[in-house]
Amino acid sequence: MEWSIQEIARKAGTTSRTLRHYGERGLLEPSRIGANGYRYYDQAALVRLQRILLLRELGLSLPAIAEVLRGQRDSSAALRTHLVLLEQERERIGRQIEAVRTTLHKTENGEELMAEEVFDGFDHTRYEAEVTERWGREAYEKGDRWWRSLSAEQKKAFTDEQAGIARDFGQAARDGLAADSDEVQAIARRQVRWLSATTTPSKDYVIGLGRMYVDDPRFTANYDKHGEGTALLVRDAMEIYAERNL
Repeated sequence: MEWSIQEIARKAGTTSRTLRHYGERGLLEPSRIGANGYRYYDQAALVRLQRILLLRELGLSLPAIAEVLRGQRDSSAALRTHLVLLEQERERIGRQIEAVRTTLHKTENGEELMAEEVFDGFDHTRYEAEVTERWGREAYEKGDRWWRSLSAEQKKAFTDEQAGIARDFGQAARDGLAADSDEVQAIARRQVRWLSATTTPSKDYVIGLGRMYVDDPRFTANYDKHGEGTALLVRDAMEIYAERNL
């Protein structure tokens, strides 16, 4: 069975122009092109489009999506990975919704708020397996103990600080500042100081982490939402800072 480009666009809630753009970028080729020049898509193309749309929902850019698709040839395995991520996100968002609902109810009724209720769903534990795989169990447990030792206000201040650093990197990228400029290096210094709250950043650690911001599509998306090319600027700035100061 196959569908025309207009049918797929309508069912996917997108446009024919977008699907043609995906084709031009090598992301979604039609299964065949009819004699009339119309594009048609089969079931395999539908599955691939679903993967593209899921990755877009996660905030990935088209180049990052292309890289992910090249590295995931097994559609079933890729979909299982997407399913796990979506289920984790659904669970986290559900907790955040309940936290906001509780805050609203107690605020309107003059009841005392508990910090655990206010910030439920805003935790880092969903990354436990990945951190353990990348840096070892000891690294995760050390970071986890440190995080749990913080008050709710300290946790919020810590995450707000990183958000501010990311925004400033984004502004620097939009302004076209060079990675070795004084302004960008000052932001990189703040980034390394922020990292030192949980570890003693070595030169190799800082350089490796900066590269991960580009190599891992999730980190790329997190920075590039502040401006295209932000992750690249962060990577280069961190490497220059590390070479000069660590």
